Amino acid sequence: MRAFVYVISESFSTAVRALKANKSRAMLTTLGIVIGILAIATTMTVSNGLGNNFKESISAVGSDVLHVSRMPWIITGDFFRYRNRPRISYRQCQELAQRMKSSKAVNIATGTRRNIKFRSTVLENTVIIGTTEKQILLSNAVPEHGRFFTGADVQNRKFVCVIGQEIRELLFNNIDPLQQDIKIGRRTFRVIGVMERQGSGGFFGGPNFDRRIYIPVTSLVKAYGSRNRQFEVAVKAPSHEDMDDFRYELVGEMRKIRKLSPTEEDNFSINSMESLLNAYNTVMGVVILIGFIITSFSLFVGGIGVMNIMLVSVTERTREIGIRKAIGARRKIILTEFLFESCCLCGVGGSIGLVLSYGVAALINKLVMPATLSIPVVIIGILVSFLVGIFSGLFPAMRASRLNPIDALQYE
Repeated sequence: MRAFVYVISESFSTAVRALKANKSRAMLTTLGIVIGILAIATTMTVSNGLGNNFKESISAVGSDVLHVSRMPWIITGDFFRYRNRPRISYRQCQELAQRMKSSKAVNIATGTRRNIKFRSTVLENTVIIGTTEKQILLSNAVPEHGRFFTGADVQNRKFVCVIGQEIRELLFNNIDPLQQDIKIGRRTFRVIGVMERQGSGGFFGGPNFDRRIYIPVTSLVKAYGSRNRQFEVAVKAPSHEDMDDFRYELVGEMRKIRKLSPTEEDNFSINSMESLLNAYNTVMGVVILIGFIITSFSLFVGGIGVMNIMLVSVTERTREIGIRKAIGARRKIILTEFLFESCCLCGVGGSIGLVLSYGVAALINKLVMPATLSIPVVIIGILVSFLVGIFSGLFPAMRASRLNPIDALQYE
């Protein structure tokens, strides 16, 4: 054991002395490793940031909520087959709400786009969501100021609304929006609440929950009509454990409402947050794989550079190797020393790359989206650096260890 520790420590010291003797060459050699590790660490950091951004943006959907709609959120296969499905009517939504007694909550919703106006400020093509008082039971978002509308507001078709944070900033600036009247299309609605900030789909083009206005679905139907309008029903399951059985029950009730025979396929879709996450994981898996393939080229080039310099180092130190072998240095000691030198080169390059990627992550976090260089990314970066060091130094180290002492001593 002592002999092994001595060999390791001596090999490390020799490798460090060799690097110090050629500082400029060592720094230029590590440049490829720096770029490769920077690319890998940045790719992983950005992918984690995108994942967190995406999950945050869809958190309002609710993980235990199933959404019944005409078309699936993620369309695969023949689009026209989904497009030709009959619309889900407001009456069918009401009937489903009455049938689903086992659910915690049932919410009917639809949407439209209208210009909104407060005094002289106008926001065009704003998303208006018609929903019920059950909305806040089905999502993770609640009003930050004021209140959400009640069952009485929905039943009596009151012209009240709850606005998102971005609507508040763009429309009201520094004015308190509560109890202010705004124009939604040609109708006047009173602001009774402001939702907490929820974020947007960001890079994925998902919905911007902060640029929405919520009004009672009955008021939307009264103000803008229900003809040719897309309705959907959100149903909260009794528990996460009962999601599968609850889905079957929901499908069965909806088939009865749509009057489908046993041989007919569903002409509606059951959507959930899980389907969005699965689609995201599939897409991001491909993106990350492509990113790793591209960044691996820079690491490969950097590794070839290290191997080239290590071969030069073997050539320059041929007489030294011959002298050491002549006085009794064994092959494994020579092999270990050159491997350590190669690993030190790549380790220094990897460390510099990780430091730079920390700065890049901080810049992304400040300017684009939440992103931090996590501990697993750092560990992976260090491991990859040393693996590249072993790969790049193995051939030169084996060549050095196999040199014939007599030939090495005669080398000029």
